Amino acid sequence: MIDKIYVGRRKDAVARVYLRAGSGKVTINDRAFENYFPMKEQRDNVLMPFVVTETVGKYDVFANAAGGGINGQSDSIRLGIARALEGINAEFRPPLKSEGLLKRDPRMVERKKYGQKKARKRFQFSKR
Repeated sequence: MIDKIYVGRRKDAVARVYLRAGSGKVTINDRAFENYFPMKEQRDNVLMPFVVTETVGKYDVFANAAGGGINGQSDSIRLGIARALEGINAEFRPPLKSEGLLKRDPRMVERKKYGQKKARKRFQFSKR
């Protein structure tokens, strides 16, 4: 059954992904895939590792996503699925790596600095 949890991260989103041999059913936070990601771009983003490795419909995905926004969660689930596929079969590594699916995107929100309005925006300067 489920033997290993794979983690994917993007921005503030964290996804724990479980992969099991099955019919290609995707469940995220105990909700249907189409209900959780209403936009087609996000659904295609999540399924990209299966398309690259030509394993569409061979594995069932169970994912728990938390934190961040909907796009960050879709990217974190994608990374978790790619890592899980690599763990299942090491031959999947070259195609996944060539598509950049095994790389964790390190970009995070820059923190707000004191004496400024936001991270880089400043208050209006008045000479007089």
